[in-house]
Amino acid sequence: MKILCTSAVLAWLVLGGPAVAAEEPAFETYPTIVDFAFVEERATVPRRDDVTIVDSRPERKYNKGHIPVAVNISDTLFEALQDRLPEDKDEMLIFYCGGLNCPLSHKSAFKAEELGYSNIHVYAAGYPDWTANGGLASVSPKYVKDMIEKGAGVVVDARPPRKFKKAHVPGAVSVPTTRFDQMHDALPEDKDTELVFYCGGYHCTLSVKGATKARALGYTNAKVFQAGYPAWKEAYGSESLAIEDTGEEGLIAIASFMNILENHPDEIYLVDVRDHSEVEMDGTHPSAKVIPIDTLLGEIADMPNDKPTVFFCSNGARAGEAYDFVNMKRGDIEAYFLEAAVSFNNQPLPQVNRTN
Repeated sequence: MKILCTSAVLAWLVLGGPAVAAEEPAFETYPTIVDFAFVEERATVPRRDDVTIVDSRPERKYNKGHIPVAVNISDTLFEALQDRLPEDKDEMLIFYCGGLNCPLSHKSAFKAEELGYSNIHVYAAGYPDWTANGGLASVSPKYVKDMIEKGAGVVVDARPPRKFKKAHVPGAVSVPTTRFDQMHDALPEDKDTELVFYCGGYHCTLSVKGATKARALGYTNAKVFQAGYPAWKEAYGSESLAIEDTGEEGLIAIASFMNILENHPDEIYLVDVRDHSEVEMDGTHPSAKVIPIDTLLGEIADMPNDKPTVFFCSNGARAGEAYDFVNMKRGDIEAYFLEAAVSFNNQPLPQVNRTN
């Protein structure tokens, strides 16, 4: 039997107490209502195969924040997006939207029932209740892209360094969850800064664990991008920086070095460790910071750690020494060096030849 009630009565049913909310226009509510504890048990990462959590709000709301494993099927576009529902009509469905006054989840639940789904629940208190109870907020690829373009907050790659080096979201910092205690200094000092952690998708727990660790340190605005790098790549392609090493620790491949200079110069901290007199005669890359090897030790403490550092010189010897210095003094910097002969001849891009 379908139940018709106001939001005030619904508040009594969900919250278990007196209904103090003002009377709102009545809407038809779905009979099977669940609470935060019920949803939390099922909104797990990795995503469970036996339950689908559905955000019935418009996409713009979903993009800004949603339950981490939820799919977005806006109620107003339900018919067009219903293929996002599972094929198994017996699989559990949990619909939610913007809280007790929001009818969208109830409307979608009835629509799913008409399609033949038989195990349907509505989290009537919805997303506001999820965050109020400490549930992590997840954001979409579009939100992350807008965040990067605006220079707001910090995107954190929680995957192992080898994954980060291969490819990552542009501008992300690497704070592997497995090494969080040693590398969390890469996070900003301001604990109110928005942090968005990501890893390898809905099967990967590292983003949730990383955001939880950040919360424990006092960060008040830690979120996840739970769809992770697979969703980023699908949405925007693999345009992120990819650093290919040579198998020797810290040694960047020549082809990778040239690709970075041509296509991603702003995504690394490029350091020319030649003497100023050499640079004046030969030139250097427009984005390079000139720090002669003789003065590098005095400047290492002030070097940034929000992007990979790549050292180069005229033949690789000083670049390798710079790499050793940084590893000795700063464990929080992801550093590389080029072991090759570099000559700019006052051109933007150098000639690079392998050295013996």
